[in-house]
Parts: sequence; C-alpha cells; structure tokens
Amino acid sequence: MSADDFTHALVTGGSAWLVLSVSAVLPILWAFTLILHFARPYMLQFLQTLTLRFGGDVWWLGYVLFRDGLMLVTLVLSITFLFPNLYIGLGLPLTAPLAVVVLFWALTVKFLRDTDDDQKAFQLESVLLIIASVLYIVPQIYGLEATDQVDRLNSVGLGWVPGTLVAQTDSGVNGLAWPILAVSLLLFAVTGAALFWRFLIGIGHEAETEDATAA
Repeated sequence: MSADDFTHALVTGGSAWLVLSVSAVLPILWAFTLILHFARPYMLQFLQTLTLRFGGDVWWLGYVLFRDGLMLVTLVLSITFLFPNLYIGLGLPLTAPLAVVVLFWALTVKFLRDTDDDQKAFQLESVLLIIASVLYIVPQIYGLEATDQVDRLNSVGLGWVPGTLVAQTDSGVNGLAWPILAVSLLLFAVTGAALFWRFLIGIGHEAETEDATAA
C-alpha cells in the first residue's frame, strides 16, 4: 500500500467513524432536548418561588440558553444526514433526513413566534419535536444499532426490521432512501428560503417605518 492509499484510507475511515459516532450520540442529545423542552412548566413553577428578581432572571435565562442552544446543536449535527455520500454510503437511519426537516420546522416556529408566551405555538413546537425525535431515534436504535442482531431477531421473526430502517444494507440501497433524501432536501431548502424571504421583508418594513418616523 502506497502512502497516498494509506492516507486516503485513513481519512475515509476517520470520517466514517466520526459520522457514525455522531449518529450514535444523537439519541442522547434528542433525549436531553425533549427533557429540557418539556421541563418548561417545572421551570416556571420553580421561578415563581424565587424571591430575588435577579436570581429569577438568571435562572430563566440560563434555562432558555441551554434549551435553545441544545436544539440548535442537535440540528447542526443532524444536517450531516442530508449529505448523500454519508446518508447512503454509510447506511444511516432511513428517516433521519426527515427528522432534520421536522426539527428545522420546530426551530422555525420558535423563530417566528414566542413559544414561551404563546400556548398554541408551544404545543405546535412540542408536536414537531416529538415527531422529529421518533423519526430519528426509532430507525437509529431498531435499524442501525440492531444490524448485528439479525440472527437473534430471526429467531422471533423480526430479522427483516433492521434492513428496512436503514438507508443501505449489504444487499443494496433501500428503495425508499433516495426519495426520502430528495424530499427532505427540497423541504429543507424551501423552509430556509421562506425564512430568508421573511427576513428580507422584515428589513424592508423596518426601513419604511424608520423613514415614516423621520418624515
């Protein structure tokens, strides 16, 4: 093996190990994301017991920082599932790209509406987070993590489950992998474009308001 071949194998193997490690860690991040999100009523209840205003502000701001920051980190790490060479090539969870899109929608609700004061917005965000977590955690655990347990699953007639929940197996690419990836990329792009367009419109309205005030 030449030095170039060794370097290529090292880089390829290292990138695959990194992506698979992120894939394995994400269920933990999803669990903490859901815990912090649904801990909001407890946080509000505890906030009311604090007599010092400064302490209450620090408590609430710290909670919001960790909650929203964890959601953003989960989205950033999950974007790797939108790369075809990683999603298809490494046989990642089948519905992982859809989970990325739904999580992006949950963050979009947070961007456009105040989910801490608007109860309906909070409920919508909660539903989207639950859907996104199911779309990722189920195929990750029962698909990717269970691929080496096919023999045991065959004993109970469930040996087919891991192969149907990952993008690629030893027998080939899952027939639903490419359609799911294509739809996810389209929805992600449309959502991002809509947010960008709304941002531009908001800038225009602010400029018109400032001009009217100055006049």
